[in-house]
Amino acid sequence: MALSDLPDSAQAPGTDQASAYRVLARKYRPQTFDDLIGQNAMVRTLRNAFSSNRIHQAYIFTGVRGVGKTTTARILARALNYETETVKSPQIDMPSLGLHCEAIMESRHVDVIEMDAASNTSIANVREIIEAARYKPVSARIKVYIIDEVHMLSNAAFNGLLKTLEEPPPHVKFLFATTEIRKVPVTVLSRCQRFDLRRIEMDEMIAYLEEIAAKEQVTIDREALGLISRASEGSMRDALSLMDQAIAHGGGKVEAEEVRAALGLADRSRVIDLFEAIMRGDIANALMEFENQYDSGADPVAILTDLADFVHVVTRLKLTPESRKDASLSQSERERGTEFAASLTIRPLTMAWQILLKGIAEVQTANRPKIAAEMVLVRLAYAAELPGPAEVIRDLKSGGGEYRGGTAPNGGGSGARASSQPVPAEPPSQPRMLASATGEAGRPVMRAEPQMAPANLPQSFEAVIALAEKHRDIRLQTELTRFVRLVKFEPGRIELAMEPQAEADLPNRLHRALLDWTGARWGISIIEPGQADLPKTLHELAEEKRAEEKRGVQSLPAVQAVLRYFPGAEIIRIEEARLSAAAEAVPIEADEAPEFTDDDL
Repeated sequence: MALSDLPDSAQAPGTDQASAYRVLARKYRPQTFDDLIGQNAMVRTLRNAFSSNRIHQAYIFTGVRGVGKTTTARILARALNYETETVKSPQIDMPSLGLHCEAIMESRHVDVIEMDAASNTSIANVREIIEAARYKPVSARIKVYIIDEVHMLSNAAFNGLLKTLEEPPPHVKFLFATTEIRKVPVTVLSRCQRFDLRRIEMDEMIAYLEEIAAKEQVTIDREALGLISRASEGSMRDALSLMDQAIAHGGGKVEAEEVRAALGLADRSRVIDLFEAIMRGDIANALMEFENQYDSGADPVAILTDLADFVHVVTRLKLTPESRKDASLSQSERERGTEFAASLTIRPLTMAWQILLKGIAEVQTANRPKIAAEMVLVRLAYAAELPGPAEVIRDLKSGGGEYRGGTAPNGGGSGARASSQPVPAEPPSQPRMLASATGEAGRPVMRAEPQMAPANLPQSFEAVIALAEKHRDIRLQTELTRFVRLVKFEPGRIELAMEPQAEADLPNRLHRALLDWTGARWGISIIEPGQADLPKTLHELAEEKRAEEKRGVQSLPAVQAVLRYFPGAEIIRIEEARLSAAAEAVPIEADEAPEFTDDDL
């Protein structure tokens, strides 16, 4: 039985039918475990627990908004107190309304207490629960406390609840719901049985929405249901709210166009046209298509988000062709996405995804979102022209030339991207940098042909470190001293190996710093550990020198005499003291070292 099957008097006492309209999210709220969508694992666990009489004293339900956490808690409270003329024990299967069911599902039962932790966060509220928990239920079998958004409780409130939560009276059960499970203390989680309510799959959601549309006698095409399901992001409550909005907008007949207009979405087919223009490098048509969608009411962020979604669709179709059966895909997405998947490689798809992901965040915070979105599209179209690292390396090895970037997108050509024309390298006196290659350990490896080194460049690695100290870059100075093993140095070029403790971007930071400090481009080459016998770091050399000095000082008779008379003393620091000219003229022989007596001390 669905909640909508209850009599009108139960739905809204004292009101007529017109004023008693309930939104779809409330009207079709699940009433039994069989009504829950997509939570089969949890239902199976609870069914086994009830059948074996292993019912826990506390449960916590977590998941994104709208997946049914609070509703599941109410259903569980109903199951714990299910009672009919023939049933006198907790039951998972509840084919008909029991003695307490209606009051529990409508949140008005005296023994099922619901509390919103967002507005009742203090220890005083928890003390009320602890005090009331001592008393037996008034009419039901078990007194149930449902605490929604439990992560909002204060630390004092959590601590006050711990003892009662661990050893509650036999007639009390606790049911918690939260969207922020990480904010709940581990001490509380360890006393609860946890259920993670998962997002509802697209095909399950579409099938359920079709059933509701039939009950409401509303005609909704499948593409519109796909748009609603995609926009809800796995939340059934959001999907039903969007469906309510679409029905009101369409006046009883809902098509995809009405859903796009109601949600401010762009036409998916037009988004695909925009994708094709960008990947072809046709920036003029891409900007024109974006302008038309914007004039039609589409939000710039929504356009870029839909574009990113389609990039994901094409990538999935390329890697897993069976994803064509996805119920949320429209016919145009399925057909044209398959064509793009066959013609595009993974590299431009991943590049487009990264640019869009960063661009969406920029547009969301921009003062003029439309202009910001257009610049993201320009960046994306030009990125489609760039050669990949493999192409650059291949061309450098084969012809000695250098890519200086592709030609500007001009709409010519077809396929994934327009062809790039290599530009001959500049004269050898100019620097040539090939960055962003990576070594085996995932560190950035920079190799460069430096400029002719001016005479004023640092002439040693120690001079480079002194330059970092002069410019107060203590972080770089410390890393170069402690975590870098110098393999080769010449002005304008450094070859080194890095310790595992070094930060991955150290070569890039060193390159930028030397460019700023010397005005010249330096070549930084990285040798992976294990490739050769590597020298010691400057810090290790300094430590060895200090140790050697310490051993030399400890061998002096005067120092040995001091250490002998002060057991446990050790040499902390060695300093050179300047003696007067007279003192320097009188050498002290080893056997003339002073002897200390107890009287002297």
